[in-house]
Amino acid sequence: MIKINKESKAIKKAKTTHRRRLKGVVVSDKTKDMVVVAVDQTKINTKYQKRYKFTKKYHAHDAGKKNKNGDLVIIEESRPISKTKKWRVINVENKK
Repeated sequence: MIKINKESKAIKKAKTTHRRRLKGVVVSDKTKDMVVVAVDQTKINTKYQKRYKFTKKYHAHDAGKKNKNGDLVIIEESRPISKTKKWRVINVENKK
């Protein structure tokens, strides 16, 4: 018979998250409990191997309205919170 203690149960329950995390800048904080984060990314053209940069905006949940325009934040994928909010702010890199 195998004895299972509380520590081994906690290890089994602790799973690593496979949620995407992105780093971006807050560009709008006008709505309640939400910020718009602009994320810069680079892609490579398959034919010419040329790198180009593009910006995409994400709506992220920000409980308590802690972030202002210009703040560098990390957002993480989450369950759908509303029609457009599918991300949440998890960390603030630096304040303006």
